[in-house]
Amino acid sequence: MKTVLITGGSSGVGAATARRLARDGTSVILLARSGDALQAVAKEIGPNATPIPCDASDPDAVAQMAGDVIDRFGVPDAIINSAGAGQWKTVQDTTPQEAMAMMQAPYFAAFNTAHAFLQGMLTRGSGVIAHVNSPACFAPWPSSVGYAASRAALRALHEAMSQDLVGTGVHSCHVVFGEVTSPYFDNNPGTAEKIPMLGKMIPKMSMEACADVLADVLARPRAQVIQPFMLKPNVLTARLFPRFARWALRF
Repeated sequence: MKTVLITGGSSGVGAATARRLARDGTSVILLARSGDALQAVAKEIGPNATPIPCDASDPDAVAQMAGDVIDRFGVPDAIINSAGAGQWKTVQDTTPQEAMAMMQAPYFAAFNTAHAFLQGMLTRGSGVIAHVNSPACFAPWPSSVGYAASRAALRALHEAMSQDLVGTGVHSCHVVFGEVTSPYFDNNPGTAEKIPMLGKMIPKMSMEACADVLADVLARPRAQVIQPFMLKPNVLTARLFPRFARWALRF
């Protein structure tokens, strides 16, 4: 991997992954809406990092960004879609505007970025697009309507892309992490208290551990990776026994 583009690169898992890849000599292109935070991360990483302020949920902004990136670096070898946030609320506590904003990232940000570079990857015959997701894409818990819907859309994007990319040399990878020690919970007060008991039983992952997983996914692409290991039985239960999973996640 010579060049990797990372959305949500100004903080959290995106920034940690940029640091991890840059240490191995990879050129990382960092995208985020926050220009100051993006510049700070790029300055910390050094010459291997290029910050590009861009709202990935804006298709026109992404198209312009993609043209600039291709002119300067060519089509990236890989894309990591890690942009995304969203509050945990019920339908009645979520405004339509908030629901639309939560769908912008991760779903539309991932779609727009993949759309902008996918044809170049297909022409080249190689590329990896990794989507960073949450267990909510498999089994929502109470008070997670907008968040879970956007995560389910991201999972569906990956599944559909995987069908379209068979035999092309381009890979879509779905990477699901449990609770991560990131700024998300600091930026969304009250959210941590809504984590179901099942979720609290699963070990937390550091941002650096997530970065190691993503670096491995780029080196060895596979359709789906779920970490930590203890999360896998929960996901399997949700898929095989959805009624039981819905009941268990209420506590």
